[in-house]
Amino acid sequence: MRMRKLALALALVFFAGAPAGSAFADDYPSHPIRLIVPFAAGGAADAVARIVGKHVGQTLGQAVVVEDRGGGGGIIATELVKNAAPDGYTLLLGQSGPISINPGIYSKLSYDPEKDFIPITMTTSYPYVLVVNPSLGVKSVAELVALARSKPGELNYGTAGVGVSNHLVTELFDEKAGIKMTHVPYRGTSLAVADLIAGQVQVVFADPVSALSHVQAGTLLALAVTSKERSPVAPNVPTIAESGYPGFDAVAWHGIMAPAGTPQPIIDRLNAAIIKGLKDPETVKLIEAQAMQIVGSSQQDFASFIKQDVVLWKNVAREAKVEIK
Repeated sequence: MRMRKLALALALVFFAGAPAGSAFADDYPSHPIRLIVPFAAGGAADAVARIVGKHVGQTLGQAVVVEDRGGGGGIIATELVKNAAPDGYTLLLGQSGPISINPGIYSKLSYDPEKDFIPITMTTSYPYVLVVNPSLGVKSVAELVALARSKPGELNYGTAGVGVSNHLVTELFDEKAGIKMTHVPYRGTSLAVADLIAGQVQVVFADPVSALSHVQAGTLLALAVTSKERSPVAPNVPTIAESGYPGFDAVAWHGIMAPAGTPQPIIDRLNAAIIKGLKDPETVKLIEAQAMQIVGSSQQDFASFIKQDVVLWKNVAREAKVEIK
């Protein structure tokens, strides 16, 4: 009798000392997972969330329900996930704008991307494509820079708005090239590209989906991509780095993140499931159709990238005096 009581006491001590997160993760997931997208339905972020979420749900045996919560420069959705229970059932489709750029341009921000979230894995990335109207008469980055230097402030560049990714990318290019072009913000990259074709602006750093069909049609000329290496979707287009600006590397990205405090075993399970989904042939095909590259990083690599990306865009925003109050 005494031996049975002693065994029971030891068992209780063992289970009391076991990590709560580990025991909780054994049952994870027991019901559907919400994946919050900080942009409106129909865009690139929404597409990535649905493509990746489908296969993650199949792997984990529970549906991944995508919820689009656009508005506020991505702040509304990001704050929602920050305040969610850290149990693995509410995740964020992190994106370069809300996570890497917003900390540098908003004087007051309701979240800290490095303290309030746990990066799980980067899912996808893509470079911006530097495109011009063929009538501008330049055929390389060097020729564009020479023209801009000869006409300070006279070349106009279009973006999707103040403080958005392609605004900061253009400011980074201006800084590295030692030129000054004039910013013309639009309510979306597609509108900026339309005016570029019409000759209303002279330069746009556009996402591949917005730019490449026009390049193929001959209505726009691609001078460079902003990634460190050439993009598989535009292999004949040189990088800015190889066009005279070594080290230039700026990409847009998507990745899955969880609220701070989410148990590590759940993070590990999600990381494995997402990376498995990213390797699925159907996923690869659908992501490549969006002119993006699949990444599938470790948690540590993703966290390191975010830290560096936040520093990059804070410096660019400060130098360009871009601030939203």
